[in-house]
Amino acid sequence: MNRKLIRPTLSEVQDQIGTRGGIRKKPAPPEQTNAESFYYIKQMQARTPMVVVLDSGETLHGVIEWYDRNCIKVNRVNEPNLLVMKSAIRYMYKGSNAKSGGDGNYARETEE
Repeated sequence: MNRKLIRPTLSEVQDQIGTRGGIRKKPAPPEQTNAESFYYIKQMQARTPMVVVLDSGETLHGVIEWYDRNCIKVNRVNEPNLLVMKSAIRYMYKGSNAKSGGDGNYARETEE
């Protein structure tokens, strides 16, 4: 039994490419994924203790009360609340709680 290789003709390929002469590309991903908003809302609702490390190396311990496009408000215990510009934040992570018994040091929490 002879098998025939099925190939599209040149005209079929050109029809698929379109009139612009370029191959149709996937649409660009959205600029806003809302992942940041989801993260902040989750931490605010759970009142998760957070550690915010600033570009200067200073660390802030507290709970995120609210956020907007440019800044976050950090509520701290026995210290003044702070409005922190996002551009001044190097990174942040979940702070220690009663279960871990740590002092908020990220390196220690990951080694345990």
